[in-house]
Amino acid sequence: MGIRSRTRNKAPVGRPGGVVTRAARAIPPGRRIDIAIFVVTAILYSVAWPTLQLTHDVPIPIMPIVSALAVFPLVLVRANPALGWAISAASAVVVPVAFDRLPGYDFPWQVTHLIVLLVLVSTVSLRCAFPVVAVVWLSTVLLFLGFTPGNDGVGWAVGLSAIVLFALLIRWLVLSRRELAKQEEVSELERARRTVLEEKARIARDLHDVVAHHMSLVVVQAQSAPYRIEGVSPSAAAEFEAIGATAREALNEIRGMLGVLRSDGVLAANSPQPGTADVPALLESSARAGVRLSWESTGSPAAISATTGLALYRILQESLSNASRHAPDTDVRVRLDYGLDVVYVEVVNGKTPGNGDVSVQMGTGGHGLRGMRERALGVSGWLDARVRPDGGFEVVARLPTTPSAHVVSDHTTAFTA
Repeated sequence: MGIRSRTRNKAPVGRPGGVVTRAARAIPPGRRIDIAIFVVTAILYSVAWPTLQLTHDVPIPIMPIVSALAVFPLVLVRANPALGWAISAASAVVVPVAFDRLPGYDFPWQVTHLIVLLVLVSTVSLRCAFPVVAVVWLSTVLLFLGFTPGNDGVGWAVGLSAIVLFALLIRWLVLSRRELAKQEEVSELERARRTVLEEKARIARDLHDVVAHHMSLVVVQAQSAPYRIEGVSPSAAAEFEAIGATAREALNEIRGMLGVLRSDGVLAANSPQPGTADVPALLESSARAGVRLSWESTGSPAAISATTGLALYRILQESLSNASRHAPDTDVRVRLDYGLDVVYVEVVNGKTPGNGDVSVQMGTGGHGLRGMRERALGVSGWLDARVRPDGGFEVVARLPTTPSAHVVSDHTTAFTA
């Protein structure tokens, strides 16, 4: 029985507080501010009405009205502070003119009226347009200079100016912080947009390397099929020629689309892709496609990082594509030297018979050579592509075995135009 009684007594103890807390949380923040303003206004009114008979000679029937004109403009501090100030300032002009002050009280207004007026001036300075702030400040200064006795008006005018200036400083601080937050948001969006552009550039680079290489091999195979295969009929030869023409047209369209995705200054991305282990297969597939290719390799690729391996594979892939596309009837020579610190790559093709300008065009056109240089730079390497004295073309690259390794630059002056 005793336990049951104690339980009954304890149960209601926490309920009132919990109900009040839940009710307070249910009120929106803006409504809470309005409630606080009404409460403060009511408190000031309860002080202004009884004390009005101690400061001014006001008939008793109109005392509630005069007190209300002095205090109730505070209700507009959140909704329309400029209108609240206008009502408070108008009543501040009427009260000293219409009612005499009692002996011993020299100030033209009640303290509650003064508090409301200063709060409204501060709020106008914080929220309203600057021309309105200027009008409110000037009018209030003239109000104090005109009705404050002696030299007190000057002191109040200076104090009022300091209040307005302080409110404006707070306002500018808040606005600058908002602008800073907006700029940070814009910067975040810009960074996100830049990330998307970099991803597009990576896709464009890899798309060009992969598709252009295989499409070039298709063109080479189609054009060389009548010469590699015996007994090809004229109709089959024409079909091979049509296949080659269609493939070249598709290759040109791919280059046009890549111009939309491409962006300058973007380094190569480090994603899991082919590496040094796939280089022999790349060379063999090019040879099977009809490229007159020979290669030699020295050293061991075991110490090469995945990033450098990817750059090496793509550079070789693009070099072989260019050679097969622009110089299909020439010998192509590849040399790979896997050193301890640096990988040396050299791809050389001879001059195309009857077309001495092809090599020059290769040195200046397309995304391929630019992409190769970007890939070399992406791993702290170096690449040069130039026309040889015999009319052929060569691509020379030096890539560190790891991206952070020091790149020896002795050959820069030898190969740079």
